[in-house]
Amino acid sequence: MRKVALITGASSGIGLALCKRLLAEDDELHLCLACRNPSKARAARDTLLASHPSAEVSIVQMDVSSLQSVVRGAKEVKQKFQRLDYLYLNAGIMPNPQLNIKAFFFSIFSRNVVHVFSTAEGLLTQNDKVTADGFQEVFETNLFGHFILIRELEPLLCHTDSPSQLIWTSSRNAKKSNFSLEDIQHTKGQEPYSSSKYATDLLNVALNRNFNQKGLYSSVVCPGVVMTNLTYGILPPFVWTLLLPLMWLIRFFANAFTLTPYNGAEALVWLFHQKPESLNPLTKYLSFTTGFGTNYVKGQKMDIDEDTAEKFYQTLLDLEKRVRITIEKSDHPS
Repeated sequence: MRKVALITGASSGIGLALCKRLLAEDDELHLCLACRNPSKARAARDTLLASHPSAEVSIVQMDVSSLQSVVRGAKEVKQKFQRLDYLYLNAGIMPNPQLNIKAFFFSIFSRNVVHVFSTAEGLLTQNDKVTADGFQEVFETNLFGHFILIRELEPLLCHTDSPSQLIWTSSRNAKKSNFSLEDIQHTKGQEPYSSSKYATDLLNVALNRNFNQKGLYSSVVCPGVVMTNLTYGILPPFVWTLLLPLMWLIRFFANAFTLTPYNGAEALVWLFHQKPESLNPLTKYLSFTTGFGTNYVKGQKMDIDEDTAEKFYQTLLDLEKRVRITIEKSDHPS
């Protein structure tokens, strides 16, 4: 029986690069592309099948910023498959990123220039908005929609005889200082992306604590500094044209500048080959690329308090209970 990997946000960027690389590693793998836009998903599938004609690639329409769409898509997945071996939680947004120009130029001449540019720490703010479900868009898209997806797909993921893997696309930009248990949606701050990625790291730790005994393991990855639709919106195109040669040069000194989606997917592909039982739940796996273009993976201990992770997990479970009633009513209107 073919193993099955479901990837959210699979129609472009790191998600599509990951699909290409997974098929290159194992063309017997069945890929399920969970995408918001059906036409882009079909184009991605055509691209994958052009290079791997014998591959099995299916599509499920799913918008992780809509809980109703997540539940509907999960139902379709459960009809298609008896189990999932890999669930790549990759879809994410960074809406309307604003660059702090003062901090940007100050960083250029600071000792921490490489660290700041590889993490964007203190450089970016975002203007968040509220979704139709009543949540902050970044929180729902990057984290809560994926959490509901996991909960919906538990029957396909939890098998003690053969473990399954959850693999999250997190970030070096995940900062403890931008997250609060009293404001998990980051309604009062200006860095919702960083907050959502730290929340991802917390949830990853809690999921391992609660599900390892059921045969489900979770890991988090940082793809490095990658040029995708997420990053191109930060600066005007002419600025990127000027900066890109400098970024290629910096890569000789800072290997976090992976730059291409193919390189950024390195840690995601590396985890595909690992025995999940052997992985450290408190480690984030980072993609790196040397100045000469060689990719490698390195683990980094996360700044995570396990008790805080468990409290956050329980908060999400309580939130799930509240939204379940709304979801069920919308699925069964009177």
